[in-house]
Amino acid sequence: MSIDAVRKRPGDEKPPAGGGFDFDHPPADPIRLLQAWIDAARAATDLPNPNAMSLATVDPDGRPSSRIVLLKEIEPDAIVFYTNRNSRKGRALAAHPRACCVLHWDPLDRQVVIEGDVEHAPDEQSDRYFHSRRRESRIGAWASAQSEPCPSRAALDEAVAKAEARFEGEETIPRPPHWGGYRVRIHTITFWSGHPHRLHDRVQYAREGKGWKAQRLWP
Repeated sequence: MSIDAVRKRPGDEKPPAGGGFDFDHPPADPIRLLQAWIDAARAATDLPNPNAMSLATVDPDGRPSSRIVLLKEIEPDAIVFYTNRNSRKGRALAAHPRACCVLHWDPLDRQVVIEGDVEHAPDEQSDRYFHSRRRESRIGAWASAQSEPCPSRAALDEAVAKAEARFEGEETIPRPPHWGGYRVRIHTITFWSGHPHRLHDRVQYAREGKGWKAQRLWP
């Protein structure tokens, strides 16, 4: 049976809200719009992680891969996420420092696609975020050889216990040298708002000098 046969499509009964702006006259600053859409998803939905986004990369062997990460910071021309740099995505970004990220809010029938070059965030920025995390998450960053084969849950628990013992009694746990932030320097950012009959609204911003050039796209 077709998925569409059992799925109620947003907008089949009435048009959606339009994404919060006029697609024929988009605002000059897409970064503020990105923040506004994330804030709207946080306020108007029960999504546990409205900042969740898919991150697509290309491995050293040329194979694409994708996973969900959390967008943690928005800068004037970039977005920032954090991860283990020895992981599969870290190795991919070392070989091909470009990425595509997608944020999708199904209850609002909206999505944003971001493409750009990727670079390491400064150590001070990575340190600041790492020390804001819960202690358990900081311990986990030391314990996990992310993306590598793990023989059992017991092996994972043992690694966590060893990391706990290593930092027992220490209030400050240092950031692992293999863990840190990535900046996706935005080349293009596309805003998509669902519309009945697949006639969706889309506008794409492209970096142009110190500003942005916006153009509407066909559905």
